[in-house]
Amino acid sequence: MNELDRKLNEVFSGYVVRKDLVKLVRGNAAVPSYVLEYLLGQNCATDDEELISAGVERVRDILAKHYVQRAEAGAIRSDIKQSGYMRVIDKVSVALNEKRDAYEASFENLGISKVLVSGDTVKRNRRLLVSGVWCIADIGYSPNEAKDESPFLLQSLKPIQMARFDLDGYIERRSQFSTDEWLDVIIRSIGLDPGQLGHRSKLFQLTRLITYCERNYNLIELGPKGTGKSHVFSEFSPHGILISGGDVTPAKLFVNNANGRIGLVGYWDCVAFDEFAGANKRPKADIVDILKNYMANKSFSRGIEQITAEASMAFVGNTSHDVAYMINQTDLFEDLPLVYHDPAFIDRIHAYIPGWEVDIIRGEMFCHDYGFIVDYLAEALRSLRTLDYSGVMRERFELSESLSTRDRDGVTKTYSGLMKILFPGKDATPEEEAEIIEFALEMRKRVKDQLYRIDETFARVDFAYRPRGGAWRTVTTLEEINYPNTYHSRDKVPYEATEDEFGIDSLIAAVPVATPSSFASEMGSTSQESGMATESQTGLFTGHKTYRENQRGISYESLFGPYLKGVRSVEIIDPYIRTFHQCRNLMEVLEVILAHFDYSTPEVHVHLLTCPDEYDAAKQNDYLTQIADAMLPLGLTFEWDYDSAQTIHARHFVIDDTWDILLDCGLDIWQKFDSNNAFAIENRVQEMRKVRQFEITYLKQDL
Repeated sequence: MNELDRKLNEVFSGYVVRKDLVKLVRGNAAVPSYVLEYLLGQNCATDDEELISAGVERVRDILAKHYVQRAEAGAIRSDIKQSGYMRVIDKVSVALNEKRDAYEASFENLGISKVLVSGDTVKRNRRLLVSGVWCIADIGYSPNEAKDESPFLLQSLKPIQMARFDLDGYIERRSQFSTDEWLDVIIRSIGLDPGQLGHRSKLFQLTRLITYCERNYNLIELGPKGTGKSHVFSEFSPHGILISGGDVTPAKLFVNNANGRIGLVGYWDCVAFDEFAGANKRPKADIVDILKNYMANKSFSRGIEQITAEASMAFVGNTSHDVAYMINQTDLFEDLPLVYHDPAFIDRIHAYIPGWEVDIIRGEMFCHDYGFIVDYLAEALRSLRTLDYSGVMRERFELSESLSTRDRDGVTKTYSGLMKILFPGKDATPEEEAEIIEFALEMRKRVKDQLYRIDETFARVDFAYRPRGGAWRTVTTLEEINYPNTYHSRDKVPYEATEDEFGIDSLIAAVPVATPSSFASEMGSTSQESGMATESQTGLFTGHKTYRENQRGISYESLFGPYLKGVRSVEIIDPYIRTFHQCRNLMEVLEVILAHFDYSTPEVHVHLLTCPDEYDAAKQNDYLTQIADAMLPLGLTFEWDYDSAQTIHARHFVIDDTWDILLDCGLDIWQKFDSNNAFAIENRVQEMRKVRQFEITYLKQDL
């Protein structure tokens, strides 16, 4: 176990489980993860390997004996008849039979129905009345001759979820973890390896969870296939339901006029629509009108009575084009059915997760370490649902007065949800709060910017915030940064690229000027935005810039090239030039240096100071030797030294003792890409790669 594993087992003893165990016990049982982790939590909540192995075997035995496979339903029904009793794990739903004045249960896999259920059982578990709940049930058998009665008897029923939850204890235990540790714990609990995700990608995963801890939160995520958009809504919580196909009747979703029974929104914390996109779909207009009213007012009416509900709405679907096409030709909602491609519907969405930024799920992305039993985290979020954290923001920050009411609601709800997930004790620092506010503003701005393209009646607003008494900061979407020339080209609402009272957000760097010709037409920017003017105009930029995670259009040429004119010597200080991809980064930097080498001078000298690889120093030395041998015939002398004491931490790029360029993450600025694919565009053009979030500072040395 690593340090975080040990800490989790110590602080949250009994509520954590090793995440890879789910795969070990699932087999061919189509059981949600929260059901399996419920069983694993009862039998494997330990760090003792022998006890874990024994617990896994017990869970396997429980599933083998009690889980109902559809193909074996007939044999199991026969066994119940022969023995008179059996315990089963199945999905159970209940309906009221008005003629009999009785509640009747149906067992989905077992294939039996009209099993009498007591009113007390239904009262304790009202979700049984809507779409069903996974349960452990004891079923008996008593033959009878009545046509409308089942011979099967329900002796006991227990939903597979926690019986109680201590919110105060949860908040107190959370305080023992740093913000980064807690963020990784949540990502692990979802089932993903946090080491495979960037910080921004982790926030996208957390945004999906807001639907469980924030009332009446409206979220949409559109993007490529295979990014796990529906996982959180189908496997994570017993308090949410996923509607496959994205289509549902008004009676099922809201209320059945025939019997007055409330629908899904009355029983679930989150109702998610899977496969929501598809321009060829033809949902009924009546449900769209009711849905729009519910999303705006938290209420609906299908008769004389006005009904309120608290269920959050999540809409997930696949896009048919990449983001560049949508920005240049249509809009980010282009794949919605026509009746949903409606400004009134879109304006009610609080946040848009850009699915094209979410990684395609790969095998190595699944977690093998400890995380919360998902049912425990689900109960934590449900307990926080009744609280409102938006007031915390108003204590320190204020939003632009120009924001509409719906803009403000979207931002505050996203902020409140992320605060509940990350800082349930309301103990975030001002810097951490500012990051959440910026993220929430961006999620809502992505929605509003599309409305400018669709409907000319919307007024432009400033997505800006400031610390109370401080300077205003304007927030932009990453698409606006990556596609500055065409992002506003299709707007029906007039756009003027002027610097207003809010100024340019100092925390968001624009796209650098230097780009390949095939990319330059889209990725170009003004010198004010990039801070990278030509030397003949205003001199080279000095100061600090920040680049956002997943930003494109960046290269070593744009970062270092303008400062390398006539270069003779470069000192690179980076403790992490060890592995293959890190040495590859170094090689690409040397290629940029060669491109600016003045051959009227004898040679250019590059010296690297790094730390030895504690796992494979020989391979590291071999990589560096190969680089030196490749550069020598070209007039570049490359040498290196190791800091065996490993005392260096700051990364520097010093050019001719004139420029000192500081990079907080060194040369390792790229997100993972397929470097083995010779035909991958990211492998050929740096500007097409996504970057990690990083900062760079240009300092001119006094001579």
